[in-house]
Amino acid sequence: MPSYTSHLLWLREEQPFTDNRYSRVHRIEFDGGAVLQASSSPHVVRMPFSDPAAVDPEEMFVASLSSCHMLWFLSIAAQRGFRVDEYRDAAEGVMEKNARGKLFMSVVTLRPEVTFSGESVPDEAAFQEMHHAAHEECFIANSVVTEVRCEGVMRRAG
Repeated sequence: MPSYTSHLLWLREEQPFTDNRYSRVHRIEFDGGAVLQASSSPHVVRMPFSDPAAVDPEEMFVASLSSCHMLWFLSIAAQRGFRVDEYRDAAEGVMEKNARGKLFMSVVTLRPEVTFSGESVPDEAAFQEMHHAAHEECFIANSVVTEVRCEGVMRRAG
């Protein structure tokens, strides 16, 4: 089975750090070469210690669900002979506290708008069924209960 990687880098630079007044901006590199400027959410850590122009983990979580769903939807539509011209999604995730009082992404709502063309266009029932099938196949939606492991390595500067 394939594995997927990302490489993350955060540097303290000249920040004191222990006063909790340090930048949360970091860099994430993906195995295909894409580089992303990331940060904590300004809803979680105030500016200037967060960068609202950077992507935060919560946004990445919502975007990964949206992207995975879209990719499966497109595949299913193509297999069924429906030509998609445009797919847009205004996905939104909501954070709440769970029963243990911990914040979690309680719901992610996908709002896809899909434009079809050609002789064969799905009816509403087929359209909704394709979305259901895409959700069932989406790796990310199926991974929300994923076990997260941490295999840390400690080093000493100098």
